[in-house]
Amino acid sequence: MKRTFADLHLRANGRDMAQNVRLTQKAADLGYKLIATQLAPETKPDEVQRLKAACADMGLDFVSRVDLRPRNQNELLSLLRKLRRRFEVVCIMCESKEVARQAAKDHRVDLLNFPLLDYRRRFFDHAEAELASSGSAGYEVDVKPLLFLEGPSRVRLLSSLRREVALAQEFHLPIVISSGVSDELLLRKPREMAMIASLFGLDGNEALNSVSAVPATLVERNRQKLSSEFVAPGIRVTKKGEDC
Repeated sequence: MKRTFADLHLRANGRDMAQNVRLTQKAADLGYKLIATQLAPETKPDEVQRLKAACADMGLDFVSRVDLRPRNQNELLSLLRKLRRRFEVVCIMCESKEVARQAAKDHRVDLLNFPLLDYRRRFFDHAEAELASSGSAGYEVDVKPLLFLEGPSRVRLLSSLRREVALAQEFHLPIVISSGVSDELLLRKPREMAMIASLFGLDGNEALNSVSAVPATLVERNRQKLSSEFVAPGIRVTKKGEDC
């Protein structure tokens, strides 16, 4: 089966165009077809279109993504109201339990990412997974920390990831494996990413899906929602005019 491999979390520096080109070109060379880079909330639509065109020249389908780090629930809700329809993927970096809980149950959130490496401050637990199962958010793992952590720190992170992945599977949450890297030298081939995912509990097919079918489905769903033809899930405008 031919897969469309995706990396939904390239951490490109918006001010360093040369670095952006190197990072995206490396992703294309490694076999990715769908990529997302985190953009600043104030990024304008014409800037996004220029990025899409540049990536298309490399054979890449570019996805606009924003990472939000709200300090509390009210700030999260305010940011979602302002930004939801401006980006194809909205990820919440969950650095507090209050934010994690609200993000999990909000249908405007696409991805939940838990960036803190201290296992005592990672808030993806049974209650979080249950809340997320009633929404539409997926659970995202960045592999970057596993590339540079060593010894007990890496062991503790892997233990946390095994527990969190098991919870995501129990509640049937989409699992997305991303790189989270800003240096092209840290990028790995899609199948190597899947091998890393196997370290924290995903079997071969699940791991491959987490870097292909799962992120691709998430992006397609959001593009449909952002379309002017979208009315509600399963309802689209197919014809406009006086004869309708």
